Amino acid sequence: MREQEHHLQVALFNWARFHEEKYPILGLLFAIPNGGHRHITVAKKMKAEGVKAGVPDICLPVPTMRPKDEFGELFMIPGLFIEMKYGSNKPTKNQKRWLKSLEEQGYKTAVCYSDQEAKELIVNYLGLPLDLLK
Repeated sequence: MREQEHHLQVALFNWARFHEEKYPILGLLFAIPNGGHRHITVAKKMKAEGVKAGVPDICLPVPTMRPKDEFGELFMIPGLFIEMKYGSNKPTKNQKRWLKSLEEQGYKTAVCYSDQEAKELIVNYLGLPLDLLK
């Protein structure tokens, strides 16, 4: 299933790069290289450097303001984290723990099962025009 998630993530980043000239904020979207199979030497090196299992696949480190309630009081969301999944694949216990912990710190988090779902999330999060989804 990991290969399908790879293709979804590539499609998402191709879309972001395509629109980045008009919307430079999309250039801040980046992948977090946590998953995948690696040679044991590389895996140990990455772990020593601080790579941690369960961290979401994608980060958009852009704060946004959202209404807190029906009275219009605003609060800041410091950024967005996305975990990409495919088909019936579900987040692991460790991934769920990370998503919950990030939410507790005020971040917006989501598990997306398609590149389109992730695009819609990003467009809505940033308040960008919906025509970017066409």
